[in-house]
Amino acid sequence: MRQRSLIAITAALAAGALTLTACGSRDDSAGSDSEGSGGGTTVVIGVDAPLTGDLSALGLGIKNSVDLAAKTANKEKTVEGVTFKVEALDDQAQPSSGQQNATKLVADKDVLGVVGPLNSSVAESMQKVFDDAKLVEVSPANTNPALTQGTDWQKTKTRPYKSYFRTATTDAIQGPFAAQYVYNDAKKKKVFVIDDKKTYGAGLAATFTEEFKKLGGKIAGTEHINPDTKDFSAVATKVKNSGADVVYYGGEYPQAGPLSKQIKAAGAKIPVVGGDGIYSADFIKLAGASGTGDLATSVGAPVEELPSAKEFVANYKAAGYKEAFEAYGGYSYDSAWAIIEAVKKVVEDNNGKLPSDARAKVTAAMQNVSFDGVTGKVSFDEYGDATNKQLTVYSVEKGAWKAVKSGTYTG
Repeated sequence: MRQRSLIAITAALAAGALTLTACGSRDDSAGSDSEGSGGGTTVVIGVDAPLTGDLSALGLGIKNSVDLAAKTANKEKTVEGVTFKVEALDDQAQPSSGQQNATKLVADKDVLGVVGPLNSSVAESMQKVFDDAKLVEVSPANTNPALTQGTDWQKTKTRPYKSYFRTATTDAIQGPFAAQYVYNDAKKKKVFVIDDKKTYGAGLAATFTEEFKKLGGKIAGTEHINPDTKDFSAVATKVKNSGADVVYYGGEYPQAGPLSKQIKAAGAKIPVVGGDGIYSADFIKLAGASGTGDLATSVGAPVEELPSAKEFVANYKAAGYKEAFEAYGGYSYDSAWAIIEAVKKVVEDNNGKLPSDARAKVTAAMQNVSFDGVTGKVSFDEYGDATNKQLTVYSVEKGAWKAVKSGTYTG
């Protein structure tokens, strides 16, 4: 009832038209205030992402795509008797904010699933909060393997939290995939590796480095940067003096753009390669003309080129969102739709109503969710990881990202 006035609520209660259902979900039998609503019981899908700050371009794309999924489900009455609403919270890419947001979402009994976060480091701070409450979380963007397979994932895979899922593939695949492209396709044999010391960046750089060395490549040097600065002249000079023919950066676009620009300015006319964290139009703006030829890997196939995504792209445009859906739009829509499908299963199994233990039931149902989504087939393995392992390499050409190769990592 987030959009109803207190007077309207009071009147509805007095008339006996408004009752609270199990798990705190609302039964608005007098009608809903949302256009194209699916029915009386309101289910909230939470969103946690950076909605302000350096990474807001990606975060707003996530929020908008979840909003589109909820509106589509309501319009099509995907879950009979249920209206979906979205509660989006800003984590500013900070783990402490993410944890506070997780606590807030858990406290709202109408929240039966959460999409997000963007950052793996933020996810680390949220997982236990959600798991203790049996509240399902589906990330469209987290790629650190430890989130689903445990900190010792390279030796023994152990799933830490049963409530955590993701539609993005992991850095256990993304890093090596990039290494194979750089070594085999781009024919670069000597790399300078840089990371931002954060969970995502350091983890991605490590998996890239291991595969690159395995292929026979040489590590010309390594460096860590402070993500809070924009002056990378010292590391740019080290890159120039190292003789490297390529740079691999583990981190995100707010730092990667200026870093690329300064490396070229120092005299090292070599490409900078990164992961999905730099695959944003904002990277190109920050890198400027010198960013031409830089490379990024990102999860899945190019959304714009997938037949399954044509409707999503058209509907997103028609909805009039001010911000682009960016790298994770399709995955965010699919993450939200996975929650919708899980809610649908739980409702159908309980004679058309939500059970008193709806959160636990939705979390359990998520394990067996399977559907054809925007990004292709959506389903999860025993760790909660996406079964879709496809990745794409993009190159900056004429001021835009252009897909140059799609495929899967062959280890």
